[in-house]
Amino acid sequence: METADSRNKLHSRLRLWEFPDQYIIEPADGSGASCLDISRVDASMKLIDHVPESNSVRVPKIRSIFGVVGMLKLLAGSYLVVVTESERVGSFLGHPIFKITTLKVLPCDHSLQNSPEEQKKMETEFSKLLSVAEKTTGLYFSYQVNLTLSSQRLHDLGDESKSLPLWRQAEPRFLWNNYMLEVLIDNKLDQFLLPVIQGSFNSFETAIGRDIVDITLIARRCTRRNGTRMWRRGADLDGYVANFVETEQIVQMNGYSSSFVQVRGSIPFMWEQVVDLTYKPKFEIVQPEEATRIAERHFLDLRKKYGSVLAVDLVNKHGGEGRLSEKYATVMQHITGDDIRYLHFDFHQICGHIHFERLSILYEQIEGFLEKNGYFLLNEKGEKMKDQLGVVRSNCIDCLDRTNVTQSMIGRKMLELQLKRIGVFGAEETISSHPNFDEHYKILWANHGDEISIQYSGTPALKGDFVRYGHRTAHGVLKDGWSSLRRYYLNNFADGTKQDAIDLLQGHYIVAVSRDMAPVPQKGGLEAVANFPVALFVVLMSFWFATMSLKQAGSDYKHKHLFFSLLWTGICVGMAALVRANGRIFCNRPRLHKPRG
Repeated sequence: METADSRNKLHSRLRLWEFPDQYIIEPADGSGASCLDISRVDASMKLIDHVPESNSVRVPKIRSIFGVVGMLKLLAGSYLVVVTESERVGSFLGHPIFKITTLKVLPCDHSLQNSPEEQKKMETEFSKLLSVAEKTTGLYFSYQVNLTLSSQRLHDLGDESKSLPLWRQAEPRFLWNNYMLEVLIDNKLDQFLLPVIQGSFNSFETAIGRDIVDITLIARRCTRRNGTRMWRRGADLDGYVANFVETEQIVQMNGYSSSFVQVRGSIPFMWEQVVDLTYKPKFEIVQPEEATRIAERHFLDLRKKYGSVLAVDLVNKHGGEGRLSEKYATVMQHITGDDIRYLHFDFHQICGHIHFERLSILYEQIEGFLEKNGYFLLNEKGEKMKDQLGVVRSNCIDCLDRTNVTQSMIGRKMLELQLKRIGVFGAEETISSHPNFDEHYKILWANHGDEISIQYSGTPALKGDFVRYGHRTAHGVLKDGWSSLRRYYLNNFADGTKQDAIDLLQGHYIVAVSRDMAPVPQKGGLEAVANFPVALFVVLMSFWFATMSLKQAGSDYKHKHLFFSLLWTGICVGMAALVRANGRIFCNRPRLHKPRG
């Protein structure tokens, strides 16, 4: 007879049988548990005792899978999302952690055959977003431990909570597949419900004398306002901010375990940058009268979850960023108090592009807060010795490059305090005193920053050479230039579609049939050929001809005229192509979706 614990235990090995009319997911971990039967006609689910027999008519395709991520419903069909490839990347509190390397979307859309032609076309259009979803990066899971909670919160869970299935223990805001699991939850399929987080997971071991030190860095991305760089900025009316990431640094040695948590997130009121082909679109503050109320909601939520909060604002004091910073500082005057503090540190003005060692100036200003609020610490008996009582919340504009450099500095200082407390380091000893440790630690944070940046911007983090090597390099500067160009391309030509896919996966928009659903317009004329390759080709050719003209122009007015004519003609044609290339489904077809909730 199955015990409650065995019924809650996730299946760690599964076999997928793809029959013409059904999917069978069979536990292959030796548990002898029931199989999951999913209809390919209407996506209905039920548990069965055995895999059905195959015959010459019903020949199944068989493959191993490593978890069920969830189910998505579109206009007529439903789509099962499973993990087909994964790799072990380390351990969290002694439990194996896996990274998803390949997702597969399996259609349960046979009922689509009887749908109207217009609906079939719309289904095809929406289902294309799922191919974008299959490319989602930075997804991690564990069969045994709840990855959505920090070490401190896991330790504080009651015995009753710890006995629940992993998905019921999970923090919803960090559960990447929260929406996709709903159908499986409704069918009470706890053993098949795989909680997944998006973020990063990196670790290394190093020796200090005879002691082995294990360092882990784990990031958890919030799903409430998830998205891409230019399409998700600022906060929503509920105070949830874009690119909100919780980063936990864990050190384990000689039975001791200690963790330190930081967070990052966009400036917490409504603002945006509308993509318009310019390199740096203008910053616009939206509903400024609501800014204080939105920020209050945001910081109240942080206060409840983390304790005291120190908001470190790293944006420029002047220019477009300066307007945001000025508004942020004004808003915070109404919010700051004993438990919430605000500090502005103009990263670019003080550190420039190469003098990041000047972050020591910032550390001197926040050192008291860090020492007072501390870190979480367990002794070799698993007894709590310290709690972390507050959190540093860092932001720049993207909450990527300047933020990652700053967080790595704070993480380094706190790790040194932790190692001194455990007795590994002497009073004057630092990570830099141990070259091997220092090198691995820099790589740890550089990889962490790159992965977080790729999820939001599509490129590795800028200024990553300083985090990786401790100083700026010529190669790093060139790499930053290339990454900036790639971000420009992605922002203008690719991220709109990616944003649609994210909104679909997270349940921010739910596809629904409308009575006045219009057919998909047929492409013709310029629209038929207007896509990104054409747009890019035209713009580049425009610049090439313009450059050639400029070289020959001298002081000739006609050549100058030709230069500007070709330049602006090319950009205009490129913009026309952009409208088609980056037209977002959810923006252009509001009849087909509705906000969740």
